[in-house]
Amino acid sequence: MAILIFFFFISFIVPFSSSLEHHSHLTKQSLRQNNTTSSQQYLEITPPLPFANLTPSCTFHILTHNFSNTIGLPPLSVLYSPPSNCSWTHVSLQFNASSNGFQYDRIAAVWLDGAELLRTSTPEPTDNGVFWSVIKDVTRYSSILVNANKSLSVMLENMVNDVYTGVYHVNVSFLYYDVKAVGEIGANNLKSSYEKPADLIIPITSGNGSEGFWFRILNESELHGQRVIIPNNTYKAVIEIYVSSHGYDEFWYSNPPDSYIQNNSLTTRRGHGSYREVLLNIDEYLVGSVVPFPVIFAGGINPLYWEPLVSIGAFDLPSYDIDLTSFLGVLLDGQDHFFGLGVADSIPFWLVDANLHLWLDSNEVQAKAFDLGTPKFKIERSSSFIGLDGSFEVELKRKSEISSWVNSSAGNLTTIVSRELKFKNKINFYLNGTEKHIKQKVEEEIEVRVVSISGGNISKTKVKRKYPLTITSKTLPSTENGTSLMLSDLDHEWKEKKKLDGGSSSSLTNRQQCKGWMVVQDHNVLYGGATTQQSYSYEGEAGCYSRSITAANGKLMNDTANSLCAAAPLKFGSYSAL
Repeated sequence: MAILIFFFFISFIVPFSSSLEHHSHLTKQSLRQNNTTSSQQYLEITPPLPFANLTPSCTFHILTHNFSNTIGLPPLSVLYSPPSNCSWTHVSLQFNASSNGFQYDRIAAVWLDGAELLRTSTPEPTDNGVFWSVIKDVTRYSSILVNANKSLSVMLENMVNDVYTGVYHVNVSFLYYDVKAVGEIGANNLKSSYEKPADLIIPITSGNGSEGFWFRILNESELHGQRVIIPNNTYKAVIEIYVSSHGYDEFWYSNPPDSYIQNNSLTTRRGHGSYREVLLNIDEYLVGSVVPFPVIFAGGINPLYWEPLVSIGAFDLPSYDIDLTSFLGVLLDGQDHFFGLGVADSIPFWLVDANLHLWLDSNEVQAKAFDLGTPKFKIERSSSFIGLDGSFEVELKRKSEISSWVNSSAGNLTTIVSRELKFKNKINFYLNGTEKHIKQKVEEEIEVRVVSISGGNISKTKVKRKYPLTITSKTLPSTENGTSLMLSDLDHEWKEKKKLDGGSSSSLTNRQQCKGWMVVQDHNVLYGGATTQQSYSYEGEAGCYSRSITAANGKLMNDTANSLCAAAPLKFGSYSAL
């Protein structure tokens, strides 16, 4: 029985080390020596920024800092002002870091004037050292970047002592580009998700920032946020949500129900089932939700997977947009409204905050809600187990449509937002709990239509996303004292298709397939092996980019990339059932 409980403990107590809470982690202390004597570069596969081949108009190196004993300290803050005598239209944020020694992976974030620009995490360093770079297009935050004397804050909680020796050396810079000066290039004049950045960004974040500007959510009953008065000349509103899961909920998609833990007298606190959803409330109304992509940090599942190729989203965690234009009929009343964030079914802990992006007219705007609708919501759970073997399933469906008109200088326009979400998670335990299968599917379809008073389409955007995840793990007792052999397979993917009015479309597929084994003692990986294969493909108006890469046992085996578009047109298929 000790072996079985040990397996369960390893599988569920592998927390991401964003703080000292619930510390128990799979690390590679015995494997710190690389086969080379030089520092190794770690990377996340992302497409090059469409303006990256241009020479920056100017560069602002704003921060250099060594993050050592920062547990419990507030974020490091420095003063930001955009460079003078510099013409720019686009901006990228560059986050460079390095470390050597023994250390856990850590969570980190960058905020400007309280608005989050980047959420990232670190790899686990080696004695010979690792280094990496994150480059992110932050043009959508231009309304903040243009202002002087704002506070830029970076948080990276870390601990250094005789055992944990890794210090994280961080450099942050902004690179400014003037696209107008060189004319249109590549990506349809470098359009981002919106024709132009918002005129105003209001952070929905923790007030004092002493523990970071994110809200720390410990359970499902908590709702954190702030009261906001929306300017009466707002004609469009979108909220952007940043989220990451940690502690007992880092691997929420693998958590069994509490009854399984209690009936088997297990000591793990990683339970409460495998459904989680970030909820957005305005006052007492639920107005949106997000099932986040399951980003896996460097110590997760099998740490040997993530060297030197890290998991999808690990260096640049995705944010999630919810269009709130249809709620302007409620919000433009001159009163303050509470924007609240929570996580359904959550246990400790989640880090969540948001940026409210507002587009402003030159005159006062009138708005009225036509139909806020009654969202359809259905969730079903099933559980069946005998001892440590069993099956658990959760299935959820949401469907909603809301509409309102906004009368601005652009005319009297009606915005209709429809959304359908499907979530399904299934967990199976076999062989007296030593073998575990996880299969999860998330599918979401969002359509935003803007129509004129006569009923004609002004614009239409349809986005479809899928996040499939499959994990298989098996634990076997070893002949060595206190050790276990762990075998695992992982397959996860981000798939997205976007179709814009006029027939233009884009498609993104990003998939990783991993296989590995490791011998573990006291949560330390003694030795093992792993391979990770990744394929990335983007095609759209912004051009094309594909890359195929394989890593095995800590080394890149092959890496091919091209920017040629396929001759065949993109197909925009129907929304499939789970």
